[in-house]
Amino acid sequence: MGYAAPGMSPLELIELAQEAERLGYDSAWAAEAWGTDAVSVLAWLGASTSTLRLGSAIMQIPGRTPANTAMTAATLDLLSGGRFMLGLGTSGPQVVEGWHGQPWGKPLGKTREYVEIVRAALRREVVEHHGPHYDVPFSGDGATGLGKPLKLMARPLRADIPIYLASIGPKAVELAFEIADGWLPIFWSPERARDVFPLAGAREGFDVAPSVPVVATDDVESGRDALKQYYSLYIGGMGARGKNFYNDLMSRYGYEGEARAIQDAFLDGRQRDAAALVPDAFVDEVALVGSKERIRDRLDAWRESGATTLLASTRDIGSLRVLGEVAD
Repeated sequence: MGYAAPGMSPLELIELAQEAERLGYDSAWAAEAWGTDAVSVLAWLGASTSTLRLGSAIMQIPGRTPANTAMTAATLDLLSGGRFMLGLGTSGPQVVEGWHGQPWGKPLGKTREYVEIVRAALRREVVEHHGPHYDVPFSGDGATGLGKPLKLMARPLRADIPIYLASIGPKAVELAFEIADGWLPIFWSPERARDVFPLAGAREGFDVAPSVPVVATDDVESGRDALKQYYSLYIGGMGARGKNFYNDLMSRYGYEGEARAIQDAFLDGRQRDAAALVPDAFVDEVALVGSKERIRDRLDAWRESGATTLLASTRDIGSLRVLGEVAD
């Protein structure tokens, strides 16, 4: 499976996805942060490919109402001939409040209600939901009283479009196991995942689909260095001291001191120092870096880790080809 990060040009993703399809990959996924959105890219991808399944990793919950997400999912699935997978996530407080202008609130409760409304809409039920987070039809202050419960006008190609949740904290992961069809973890460590995440709670058929950066190169050191800026951005800069889920995850993996040092350097404006502080051992755990043989040998750990699908995150067609060869 292929995955592209939000910093990529959408045109790069199209080229990667077409090559992935030729190589026999199963799916392509598009992300969004506060740049290009995932939906437009996936629509273009669907028109540019014929067999790849198409996933959002992720569509941000605070950026769309549940009804809008249901319409979008149904449309993408229809246009692609039943190839769409709906990946959802709350993102973090920086994006939720700083970009979407929405309160961070209680993300677990919000996610539960959101998925419930989306599923009901895709089943073409009349949508009426009055919960702590979503009020459909709206009945609060300022309501006209003219809103009426509606159902999706178009008949979806599939009422059971797979829903994936991006989660990091244990309770959020448990929620994914309960209400979703799959889970999109980040920074997956094959050696430590079973100790850190409640994998025993995953039911049969549930898809655990971590993204893993892939850098095929004979220069392992330069390959690691190419990823350290990415890791330091998330571990150091995606949040604040005491409120950074990626930093917390690195700490739970046993790198508490390193996680703190990376964050201190990043938030003090020393981004280069922050990247240099990312340990080689951490990169080797959570990424596939090195020669074809090194990547092949490392894949066994991923196969035994509890992951059921691997989403390869790469900007490089050569790395995509190498992974395709060794994964067979």
